[in-house]
Amino acid sequence: MNLARAAVLLWAWGSLQAFEIVEKEDIFQRTPCPAFLMFDNAAYLADMSFELPCHCKPEEVPAVVWYYQKHLGSSHTTVLTDFDGRVLTEAAHVRAGSALLARFSIRMFSLLVFRAQPEDSGLYFCGTSKGDYFYAYDVDVQGSEGMVATFRDLGQEPFADEYRGSLHVFTTFWEWTPCDRCGVRGEQWRIGLCYLQSPGLSPRFRKTLPDVVSCGSRAVPRKLQARAQAHTPELLVQSCTVPCQNATTARRGVMAIFSYLSKAGSRPWVPQVPIQYHQQRLGHGLIVSCPGARPEHAVAWDKDRQGLYRTQYLKGVNRSMRVFIDHGNHLHIRFTQLDDRGTYYCWRQGVRVAGFRLGVTSRGHYKVSFSDPEVRSAVELTLIGYLLITGVFVAIHLCRGCRYLFRSWPSFSP
Repeated sequence: MNLARAAVLLWAWGSLQAFEIVEKEDIFQRTPCPAFLMFDNAAYLADMSFELPCHCKPEEVPAVVWYYQKHLGSSHTTVLTDFDGRVLTEAAHVRAGSALLARFSIRMFSLLVFRAQPEDSGLYFCGTSKGDYFYAYDVDVQGSEGMVATFRDLGQEPFADEYRGSLHVFTTFWEWTPCDRCGVRGEQWRIGLCYLQSPGLSPRFRKTLPDVVSCGSRAVPRKLQARAQAHTPELLVQSCTVPCQNATTARRGVMAIFSYLSKAGSRPWVPQVPIQYHQQRLGHGLIVSCPGARPEHAVAWDKDRQGLYRTQYLKGVNRSMRVFIDHGNHLHIRFTQLDDRGTYYCWRQGVRVAGFRLGVTSRGHYKVSFSDPEVRSAVELTLIGYLLITGVFVAIHLCRGCRYLFRSWPSFSP
C-alpha cells in the first residue's frame, strides 16, 4: 500500500514538473516573430518609466540585446545590454538628467527605461549580439513643459479635436487616477497625450486603430509632425471624496483621542507618518519629492492642516506662483520666506505616507523656537538628565542618613 502511494506521488510530481517545463518552453511560441519587422507604437509622458517586453525570440537564443535608433535607417545605433558586467539599474538611483545608458535595465528579456525624456523617443529593437532583430517598438516620449491643465470644477473643457484636411489631431486620455486623499476632499486626474489620424502613415508601424499613432511617432512624416506640435499633452483634473478604507476602528478611536488632546492643549499633536526635518536659508529655493511616487501616481500635498490643491497650486495656473506643484508631482518653493515654516505632508495613491518639517533661517542664524521639535527634544532630554542627577544625589544622601541612623540605634536602647 505504501509503495502504491509513493508511486502515485512520484507520478504526480513528475506530471507537475513536465507541465512546468512545457510552460517555460512555450512562452515565446505564443507570439511568432514576424517575417517582416514591424514597430509597435507606444506613447508616454516625460519622467515616466516604461517597460518594453521582447514578445518573441527563437528558443536557442539565451539572452537578448536591445538596440536604439533615433530614426529608422540611421547610421548611429546605440547598443543597450546588461551582459558585460553591468549592475542592474534601480529606479530609486536614477536621475532625470542622466543619459539613456544610465537609465535602462534588462530583466527577463524586457527593456526597462527609467524617467524617460523626450530625447529617448525613437526606435527600440530586441535582438542578438550579432544584430538579428526579433521585435521592435516605436516610442514617443512627449514633454510636459507645455502641458495644459483643465479643471472640471471650474467648468473648463479639454481641447477640441483639430481637423486640417485629411489630418485629424486629438487627445487620448488615460484612465482616471485614484483619489489622491481619503477622508477629506481630494483630487483625481487623467493624462492626455497627443495622437493623430492620417492616411499617409508608414505601413511598417503597427497601429491600435487604423491610421492612428501618437503625434511624435516615426511613422508620421516630418511635415505632419510640425503641424501637430501645437497640440500639447493635457491634464484633466476633478474633485473627489472617498473614505479611508485601511484605517481600523481601533486606530480611528486612538487618533480621535490624540486629536482631542491636541485641541485641548494637554498633549502635542502626534504625527501619523514619519517626519523629516530640514532647515532652509531665507530666499533660497527648495524642491521636495514624495517618497516612492511616480508621475502617473495620484500624489497630493498638504501644509499643516491646509490642502495644497492643484486648482490653485499646479504649475502654469499663475505665472507668478512662488509655491507650486509640477507635473511630476514635486513641490516647489521658490525664494523661501519665513511664513513657509511648517509641516508638509505627502499623499500617494490616497494614503498619507510622509511628512516634511521645514524651518527657515535668516542670514545663517537660527532663531530658537519651542515650536521646533528638535528644540523641544533637546529641552526634554536636558530636563530628564537633570532629574536623573537630582534623583541620584537625593538617593545617595538618603542612604547615608539611613546608615547613620542604623549605627546610632543602640545608643537609644534602654
